Amino acid sequence: MALMLWKEILLLTGLVVGCYWNSLSCGFVFDDVSAILDNKDLRPATPLSNLFLNDFWGTPMAEERSHKSYRPLTVLTFRLNYLFSELSAASYHLLNVGLHAVVCVLLLVFCRLFLDKTSSLVATLLFAVHPIHTEAVTGVVGRAELLSSIFLLAAFLTYTRSKGADHSIVWTPIALTVVLVAAATLCKEQGITVIGICCVHEVFVAQGFTLPMLLDALLQVLRGKDGFPYAILQTILKLIVLIISTLLLVIIRVQVIQSQLPVFTRFDNPAAVSLTPTRQLTFNYLLPVNAWLLLNPSELCCDWTMGTIPLVESLLDLRNLATLAFYSLLGLLAYHSLRHSHCSAKTILMALSLIVLPFIPASNLFFPVGFVVAERVLYVPSMGFCVLVAHGFRTVSNKGCKCVLFRNHAAKNGPRACTLFLFVDCAVSSQVNKNNAKLWNNVGHALENQNDYKKALRYFLQATRVQPDDIGAHMNVGRTYKNLNMSKDAEDAYLVAKSLMPQIIPGKKYATRVAPNHLNVYINLANLIRTNDSRLEEADQLYRQAISMRPDFKQAYISRGELLLKMNKPSEARDAYLRALELDNANADLWYNLAIVNIEMKEPSEALKNFNHALELNPRHKLALFNSALLMQESGEPRFRPEANRRFLVYIQEEPDDANGYFNLGMLAMDADENAAAERWMREAIRLQAGFRSALFNLALLYSQSRRELDALPVLDELLRYHPEHVKGLILKGDILMNHKKDTQGAKVCFQTILRMDPTNVQGKHNLCVVYFEERDLPRAERCLEETLAMAPHEEYVRRHLGIVRGKMAAMSAARQPLSPERKEEEGRGATTGNGEGNGNKKNVRKSSSTKTLAGQSHSQSEHLGTSQTDQLQRTKSKSTKEIKDIEKKRAAALKRLEEIERILSGD
Repeated sequence: MALMLWKEILLLTGLVVGCYWNSLSCGFVFDDVSAILDNKDLRPATPLSNLFLNDFWGTPMAEERSHKSYRPLTVLTFRLNYLFSELSAASYHLLNVGLHAVVCVLLLVFCRLFLDKTSSLVATLLFAVHPIHTEAVTGVVGRAELLSSIFLLAAFLTYTRSKGADHSIVWTPIALTVVLVAAATLCKEQGITVIGICCVHEVFVAQGFTLPMLLDALLQVLRGKDGFPYAILQTILKLIVLIISTLLLVIIRVQVIQSQLPVFTRFDNPAAVSLTPTRQLTFNYLLPVNAWLLLNPSELCCDWTMGTIPLVESLLDLRNLATLAFYSLLGLLAYHSLRHSHCSAKTILMALSLIVLPFIPASNLFFPVGFVVAERVLYVPSMGFCVLVAHGFRTVSNKGCKCVLFRNHAAKNGPRACTLFLFVDCAVSSQVNKNNAKLWNNVGHALENQNDYKKALRYFLQATRVQPDDIGAHMNVGRTYKNLNMSKDAEDAYLVAKSLMPQIIPGKKYATRVAPNHLNVYINLANLIRTNDSRLEEADQLYRQAISMRPDFKQAYISRGELLLKMNKPSEARDAYLRALELDNANADLWYNLAIVNIEMKEPSEALKNFNHALELNPRHKLALFNSALLMQESGEPRFRPEANRRFLVYIQEEPDDANGYFNLGMLAMDADENAAAERWMREAIRLQAGFRSALFNLALLYSQSRRELDALPVLDELLRYHPEHVKGLILKGDILMNHKKDTQGAKVCFQTILRMDPTNVQGKHNLCVVYFEERDLPRAERCLEETLAMAPHEEYVRRHLGIVRGKMAAMSAARQPLSPERKEEEGRGATTGNGEGNGNKKNVRKSSSTKTLAGQSHSQSEHLGTSQTDQLQRTKSKSTKEIKDIEKKRAAALKRLEEIERILSGD
């Protein structure tokens, strides 16, 4: 027995893998994109608790746009996939194939309760290869069906053990059944229907009652002739436990969705918004349509919404005959199985239970759902169908032939390749169902994901022709035109979609009539037109209109906040973000946006607080990490440096190719006088971004401060190769050439370059004057300093230097020495700077540099100009020594300020 079961398990597993192996090469299609790629609940940074607060798509259940699909255990398996393979689609599909094999094994065990070994295997093999399962197995979101089915079958099989050998109640299996039912429900809502299957089994199989027996017992009690038999009392007790458990699960489920059903439109389910009797006739006709798909799965479709199945609008519609035939057949089977107690009747009854009860939530008969027909919801009903087929073939004389033929037919029409499911299947279905605009949209989406916008546009336009009032199709057209940079056409398409939105009905809420995704037409249109600065008010009006239609429309507040910042209205932007936070205070992006508003409003402490809120919710929020660390760094507070350093380190882990992270780590290291670390970070930033302006300059400045001026020169050369207009780089290079390379001509070129770009640059002009002095061209130095003083009459150091030059010229004239050197002598003499001496005992000019702050104030590094007269030198010796010390201090302070200014300039 055990050996035979293992052989059957291996056979089923091999068959499933053989049929669905090609799905491993699939990507993510249709709803997989929203459930996997766009679902933040899969990411390890998202708290696990969010899985139990959000719907299947990662949207908070409290939001109006939530689909209300509460399947946290299914999402948990997606998260496990992400943990091991992130977004590698193959692992997701492989797990789906494995789960389908598990369902097949459990179904085999189920069938053994009611069928012989051969029929059980036939039923299970048929289930394993039935084409109706293509969507549930190859679509990753179909995992909800697979998981729910596993727990559903496990719950039923557990419940069958609740009857003891002495016909007593065994409570442990019942308690475990309730737990498994809850698990099935947390995988997909239909899991709760297993309670009904258990009740049917308890009454008509476990206790062996028939409908006549129950009616007779009830009549006896009503006539007062007898009480309920003990067996019936036992059954009632067990049913009460099951029903109470079911009610508790339903109450919890209603509380989770906050007593609200999701909003569906006529595009999702046209019959749901139709009038009587169209609504009732259509919904009832859909039952034989689903039954026919089980019986003849030759024309499957990935989406049956919109106009795929025309509405049944009249009692004279011939399709009503199919409805009548379906109910007649179902009634005959139910009547037969409820009247008799033999094994065949029990088998048929359990098969009908599997077909009918799990399908009820998707039948539209009790409440509308968001689709017309969905093949995935037939996954569990197909179990009952396969049991019926196997049982029927067993009871007829030619069962073998028919079974082989049917099985071969099923295998022949087995699972398609996923690429076919994505493209060809949709395209072929479009040929079969030309009135289904959603199919044209889906093919367009698939092409759009491949950035083939021109071809996608053709499909989206066809969708608008098939369904002219499809708001979503016109939105797709607008988005595609925008991607093709055809703004005018995009705006026209969005305006058409906007015109199709329902008009105001006094006293009626929009939320009951408008699908949340359709409101995005206002957001998309506003985002498009706000690129034109003259239309900002018009865009704001659209955002406000969307908010007026749905006050809990979070995205409208977020987009409006961004616009208000652009309109220089930070206080109103703050109010918009605060309103959005009232709707979703666990949104890290919202806290980050609010922090940006605080920065605009010059509120750094509030900004840092809100950045920290964002990081509490998402510790690896890249923008919050970077900008909060930058805010700490720019505050100048030493106590913030360690945390700023830590955040930059986390940031470069998230964005290892962003040179800005390494640059700011280098700036922090410079602040902490950690020169080796600063050099390493700056070098890495330059490696990642060739010509990185700020990194190159600050690395050169670091070398200069570390008395490695000659190492700074090649860095400055690289800086000036990419940015020849970099004034501070030219000044620093000129300073090094003057004071360390003794290259007066090279320094002159640097300062002249500055003046060619900006003739009013006082710093460059002054330093050029110093070069003339170094060249012993005193008249030219005098004229240069006079021009500099005219440009900056309040700069005392320029006036003082001019006086020194004039004094030197007077002394040299008195000594009858030439004021200008001969050209040949000038070229033959090496220039000296700093405190070094030239010919005789003459002191040379000491080079300095200056820079301007953001406020425009000039911080100078003044120089002392010596004289050639011994008596003059003696008279001013003590004063000169003091001046030299002051100059050194000023030079060091100016370099420090230069570093700070370079760090603060965001664009430099």
